[in-house]
Amino acid sequence: MLFSFECKHFTTCPFAGVLQVSGMRVYTSGDVEAVNGTDVRLKCTFDSSNKSLSSIAVSECNHPLIQPKEEVIFHYQQKPYPPLDGIFKKRISWAGDIMGSDASIILREVKFIYNGTYTCQVTNPPDVHGPVGEIRLRVVKTASFNELLYLVLAIGGGIAAVVFCLIVIVSCRRCKRKHRQRQLEGDEEVPRKERKDPTAW
Repeated sequence: MLFSFECKHFTTCPFAGVLQVSGMRVYTSGDVEAVNGTDVRLKCTFDSSNKSLSSIAVSECNHPLIQPKEEVIFHYQQKPYPPLDGIFKKRISWAGDIMGSDASIILREVKFIYNGTYTCQVTNPPDVHGPVGEIRLRVVKTASFNELLYLVLAIGGGIAAVVFCLIVIVSCRRCKRKHRQRQLEGDEEVPRKERKDPTAW
């Protein structure tokens, strides 16, 4: 165990004597795929009925495929508490924003042993009940076809946007240049004066 904290999953309790509060809602990205050796963001956001966030706590747990026991790999309570030893030492960075209801973390240079289920638990007393969010991470050798397709589309879309902006800028400059040229041509024309007929009265 890397921390003194435990992966306790709170749920709503119907028995008398228990304070009934609205459950904490946690949202995650579900299934995540990452290429071996790259960084991956484990997205976790939350919605608490208690709008005061001064007492909020976040626990990130990992249930590896090769180990039957779940362990805490990261904890946040007023400040981040990264792991001090183990396979996640210096491999986890806090990427969340409590004021923005974000409790995400980043795994650095993921390895195949990182395959497994990650849970994100957020508590904000008295709002401590509710299911935890789960993220199923799969580390692969190369990116899948869908990810490569999304990457190509993103790059192509970015290039198309840049080209479109350049076309608009060039067109605007041409229009301004033509407008100025017309103004100069108009200024150079000498207005014709009407000549009076001397025989006319």
